[in-house]
Amino acid sequence: MSSIQTVGIIGSGTMGNGIAQACATQGIRVVMVDIAQAAVDKGLATISGSLDRLIKKEKISAADKDAALGLIKGSTNYDDLKGAQLVIEAATENEGLKVKILQQLDGLLAPEVIVATNTSSISITKLAAATQRPDRFIGMHFFNPVPMMALVEIIRGLQTSDATHDAVKAMAEKLGKTPITVKNAPGFVVNRILVPMINEAFFVLAEGLATPEDIDAGMKLGTNQPIGPLALADMIGLDVCLAVMTVYMAEYNDSKYRPAPLLKEMVAAGWLGRKSGRGVYSY
Repeated sequence: MSSIQTVGIIGSGTMGNGIAQACATQGIRVVMVDIAQAAVDKGLATISGSLDRLIKKEKISAADKDAALGLIKGSTNYDDLKGAQLVIEAATENEGLKVKILQQLDGLLAPEVIVATNTSSISITKLAAATQRPDRFIGMHFFNPVPMMALVEIIRGLQTSDATHDAVKAMAEKLGKTPITVKNAPGFVVNRILVPMINEAFFVLAEGLATPEDIDAGMKLGTNQPIGPLALADMIGLDVCLAVMTVYMAEYNDSKYRPAPLLKEMVAAGWLGRKSGRGVYSY
């Protein structure tokens, strides 16, 4: 399998533009596609601002920024993806939408092109089955903010070939990331452990065992986490945490994934965290 020189990215939102920046700063050409020109422009502006912050911190030079931006082509035309050896789908977390995009790519890309999805919750095996290249389909779960976070979960569907896995793993390493290989199951590894931990923090809070501040301080100081689970829930969005637990409950059919009643109650109140101005804490 030829090495990956050009990466296509579908979606120029938070994850898409982050992946584009991570590729371009390592000298890999990028074609970033979104439906509307305004979305593409916003994605490019976000990358430019992010690189400016790195210049300020003296992590990169102005010349590095220009070189990186020179490698990124923004587009609203799927045909521009034809030169890529790897296309990463980073569209909204919606199965129907992702399947539609993947089927569109099938007709467009040469058979040997690898297609990856940056989903955090949808079955890789199921998405692979919707394509005509299931052996060349894989999950690449990047973490937000992509330029800063070292991890990529590489998720193999039942159909993913060893060659596909090895090419994508090498690509992640080329980006300066540390990949871990994961079999396909809801939540993969990190969120499977993380979100139930957050859910458990809501049970502890509801039982009145400690104040939110003390629960968060306990986890930060006692387990060396940079942020406590309740503050993290406010950052992620309580609605998102609840949605993830609901998926685990349905998929694993195991009561240990029961969403905490307090979490459900706060979501019902519209207390979703930072984005709504109030969650466990007020903002």
